[in-house]
Amino acid sequence: MGRPVGRREPIRCAWAEREPLRSYHDKEWGVPKHRDRDLFEFLVLEGAQAGLSWETILRKRAAYRKAFARFDPAKVARFGAREVARLLRDEGIVRNRAKVRSAVSNARALLRVRDEFGTFDRYVWGFVDQVALSKDLRRRGFGFVGPTICESFMQAVGIRNDHERGCFRRAQLLVLR
Repeated sequence: MGRPVGRREPIRCAWAEREPLRSYHDKEWGVPKHRDRDLFEFLVLEGAQAGLSWETILRKRAAYRKAFARFDPAKVARFGAREVARLLRDEGIVRNRAKVRSAVSNARALLRVRDEFGTFDRYVWGFVDQVALSKDLRRRGFGFVGPTICESFMQAVGIRNDHERGCFRRAQLLVLR
């Protein structure tokens, strides 16, 4: 049985060719996120992705949520050596010592930014350029926040709408901004 006559698949960004990328693209990628917990989640996941595929990270996302206290930055900021050792044994996440440590130190840095700006959301949505964001995050003690990671982060959380021209989500998300 083929698809019904007259029904077409919507045009998507080229990278969203299979699951779980397709569902992520259609439901989440580029949707404006303003909760600090959601922003922290994407900052951690984008950092974890460095050198890997986004598909790999999406498949590990549930394990990341469990391992990192549902991305509550206040809880993650309290992680010490015991918790880091536990994370490095967790087969559900990327067990890279530098990435795990940066997630914990980024939680602490996020809390300092929150103290200064009221919310991490208010701070991060003040940027339009990933290089400027990267430089400022590094200056504030964040790790795994190079320009490429910051660009992916800004796309994921809706700061930038980088859906391809012709993609059905591009116009939908312009309305949300």
